[in-house]
Amino acid sequence: MRGHSALLNTLVERWRLETHTFHLPVGKVTVTLEDASYILGLPINGEAVTVRSNSCHQFLVENCIACFGRESGPDDHVFEKVNIVWIWQCRDTDPCDTQESLERYVRAHIFCVLGIIVFPEKSTVLLNSKFLPLLRDFHRISRWSHWRRHTRYIRRPTAHFRRGLDDMGVDDGFRMSSLPIWLCAPPSRL
Repeated sequence: MRGHSALLNTLVERWRLETHTFHLPVGKVTVTLEDASYILGLPINGEAVTVRSNSCHQFLVENCIACFGRESGPDDHVFEKVNIVWIWQCRDTDPCDTQESLERYVRAHIFCVLGIIVFPEKSTVLLNSKFLPLLRDFHRISRWSHWRRHTRYIRRPTAHFRRGLDDMGVDDGFRMSSLPIWLCAPPSRL
């Protein structure tokens, strides 16, 4: 989201915490699961993200090797939890000069996002290994496919986005050409 501060500021100005909706000239709108699926490129059908945990040491070893190309040492894990420092070392020590090393970097980064932001636990230094099987097949991992095409919006001022939202009509939906494609999912009307 770095670089899209004007767009985000415009949306934050219209957010109402008490109703959890955006207040726009066309009415109140909110983001649904379908919208989030479209924006993030994540499937809402299929294998659940909250897979069962396996505390078996062999499970941890096999998945660490498959995802990061190395086995965690005895100080790098506790039961089914992996030390975040070890994950950062896996992510940051190898240069991203091959497709394989780039894939390992992305897996480590997504693993940290899942364990720290999306599904945080009480521990601030250990990540649950139950997410590792979801990262093994790199080509099945969802990703934004069109982010590079919309960098021209980074330099637009907040007033540009305010004007675009204010000029919206009821029948316009989100067909505004001033918004990046990843934000153009039609919101559900309340």
